[in-house]
Amino acid sequence: MLSTGLPHGAVPRLERPGPLRDRVYEALLELITTRALQPGQHLVESELAGHLGVSRQPVREALQRLNTEGWVDLRPAQGAFVHEPTEEEADQLLTVRTLLEAEAARLAASNADSEGVRALEEILTEGLKAVEADDVDAAVALNARFHAKVMELAGNAVLAELAAQVDRRVRWYYTPVARQRGEQSWIEHRELIAAIAARDEQSATRLMREHTEHTRRSYHAREDS
Repeated sequence: MLSTGLPHGAVPRLERPGPLRDRVYEALLELITTRALQPGQHLVESELAGHLGVSRQPVREALQRLNTEGWVDLRPAQGAFVHEPTEEEADQLLTVRTLLEAEAARLAASNADSEGVRALEEILTEGLKAVEADDVDAAVALNARFHAKVMELAGNAVLAELAAQVDRRVRWYYTPVARQRGEQSWIEHRELIAAIAARDEQSATRLMREHTEHTRRSYHAREDS
């Protein structure tokens, strides 16, 4: 195995069209947010280029962009490493996420129609199946889909734009606790759907705030891997 330590089958295909540097950036960011590339892991340009089937130049450009955005640390004379988030960084982001998601839940309860509620129920069904199958990657992806759907049902473009800015990092922090949260997370989703369907803005706000707070506390209480 190469020192980048990518799990078999983890490398995403580089979709065309689009500038190569952007596609390499998206591929590396996906590997980081799914933790196929672990926090603190050394990123070797030549090996990443080999995995992705590209030259080193777009990899170098992507790493520089990821460094600017805080996903990668470039250390003089050592190279590139996946950023290791501090507890404070995680706490700040997950606290902001709670504020955004709680407001989205309130608006969703005000605006959602029966079709929107059905869409949430369908994601819930898939999420419970993923938990039962112990498919952590699918559970993480479906959790992101669920929260994105609530945000969509809220109908506030500015709120959605702000949420999109933190979505990738939320996935990054959620992945280590996804198995720990397990079925309980989806039970909380079910309760939230009921509040949205009942157009109960107050309950929807409270349930989403409690739900996201549970994730924040679980992250801080997680066992070190």
